[in-house]
Amino acid sequence: MVLLVLVLVSSGLHFALTHYERTSSVPYGQRVAVDGGSVNVVDHAAEGPTVVLLTGLGTPSPTLDFAPLIRELDGYRVVVVEGFGYGYADMTGPERTVENVSQELHSALEAAGVEAPYVLGGHSLAGFYILDYVNRYPEEVSAVIGIDTTVPAFAAAQDDAPAAEGGGIRWDRLASSTGLLRWVLLAAPDLALPETTAHTADEREQINRMTIWNFANPAVTDETRRIGDNARRLEDLGFPADLPVLMLLAQDTVDQTPEWLPSHEKQLQDVEDHELVVLDGGHYLHWTRSPEIAAEITTFLDEHDVATRNPAGIEASASAG
Repeated sequence: MVLLVLVLVSSGLHFALTHYERTSSVPYGQRVAVDGGSVNVVDHAAEGPTVVLLTGLGTPSPTLDFAPLIRELDGYRVVVVEGFGYGYADMTGPERTVENVSQELHSALEAAGVEAPYVLGGHSLAGFYILDYVNRYPEEVSAVIGIDTTVPAFAAAQDDAPAAEGGGIRWDRLASSTGLLRWVLLAAPDLALPETTAHTADEREQINRMTIWNFANPAVTDETRRIGDNARRLEDLGFPADLPVLMLLAQDTVDQTPEWLPSHEKQLQDVEDHELVVLDGGHYLHWTRSPEIAAEITTFLDEHDVATRNPAGIEASASAG
């Protein structure tokens, strides 16, 4: 009974604090409607070529996560799309298949007025969605930037099981809904924070809050259990041969996973204009190596004249849709 009372008190206090935090915070970005709900688009409307960034799995705030890299890319219009389960988007949505994610991204960019062609970049699991998108909408993407992205063929080889059915007790969601995660992070806030000094104090505080709000939400839970299925849907798919692709890999991941570098080399073998660079650091390279990443991106895009490149050979404003 004592335990039950403590859980109820904790849950109620957590609910009240979350409501207060959300209503007293000013959301960033622009929520736009897509099939199944609303996602969040954050447009850093600077002058220069457009770079669209997609997050890796489970990031509570993609926009804040990429903040150090966005600051370095000051010569570009950087757009971050927070899909279902991320940032200020809805926490529930349609099934997290690669088809749905690509269609939602296409609709969100169009609704937010982001005209093609643009550079499409992302981190980790975003490699799935980038690969699907450039094959589904090839006329919209002028180049690809991967930051230690996951290769579908590699992921499929690691997981041969079908997507698990829902049901049972979701212990991670229970930890969030009862307030346990909040009290843990109150005692040890660094557990959820980037291992870097590149984020400001305000960004770190907001990342912590949004971790508490968004942890183990239904959309990310569904995305996680579909990783194997999505990998198998994409494992035989490659990048278009004439699409410039820059892959930035983390030395730590290469060292820890022997198949990581060969899987990326194989993925790029038929791409005419590609570059593969290994940078010192961990999987979240954009936390620690943003200046180097920005320099590599600038050099690569300049060499391929991406600012004027039009994949479809038609007016850019007509290429979307």
